[in-house]
Amino acid sequence: MAQKKIVTRESGLIPACDVPFRGCKRLFEATKDVEKISAYKLGVSVLDVGLKTATKAVKEITGKPAIYDHQKAATDIHESTPQEFMDCMARAGMDAVILFPQAGPVTEYEWIRAAQERNLGVIVGGEMTHPRYLEGDFSEGREKNYTGIFEGLGIPFPLSGFIRRSAPDLMYIIAARMGVDNFVVPGNKPDRILHYKKLVMEWGVRDPMFFSPGFITQDGSISKGAKAAGRRFHPIAGRALTTAKNMNEAALLLTRELAD
Repeated sequence: MAQKKIVTRESGLIPACDVPFRGCKRLFEATKDVEKISAYKLGVSVLDVGLKTATKAVKEITGKPAIYDHQKAATDIHESTPQEFMDCMARAGMDAVILFPQAGPVTEYEWIRAAQERNLGVIVGGEMTHPRYLEGDFSEGREKNYTGIFEGLGIPFPLSGFIRRSAPDLMYIIAARMGVDNFVVPGNKPDRILHYKKLVMEWGVRDPMFFSPGFITQDGSISKGAKAAGRRFHPIAGRALTTAKNMNEAALLLTRELAD
């Protein structure tokens, strides 16, 4: 099935609007004239005012596409839920949805199919940026010693990630075979970006586009991520923008790093 084109730019910045709606509107106003912003990513922080209201604000203030990230969608059952979810996205005027299909291949297939049937853009992710996501990963957070925390809970064995290491590959492969050419990859892991780029191209995606979180506050480098991904690359920035004293200047600095 032919995929809807989500963004017009081959590369650009995507602000993650993970703040209450009033803060989202301030972000839209502050960055609406930044040329190299590709789209705005909305999340659960605007559900109290409604997706339709938030999507309308994105388009009226900035003229850019709106992408919805449910953090993480496509983890529920395969019957009825994906259709109801995507009907809601379509009614809200959303341009695209981000899916992390961690609940298995049947769920992944039905959620992607439901989005495609409603002419919604689909962006599929598989590997996340945080510690202890994959099986065998015992890494710690930046500020906490989770080994000590789990020991304090009385758990007498080490805890690694819940997701088996081969699972993200399969998530990307299914998406690729369904015609998806937009993917979320971990921006703080350039080697994994290269791996997934090679993988989806081997499975039929001629010119993949990548969207990446994990920068600034998660130690990722936009320039290194862009080098790994190639020309079709869109870093996603949240707290680096929403907590900045001057959001316009922060956005310009990030887009310059992308250009470099």
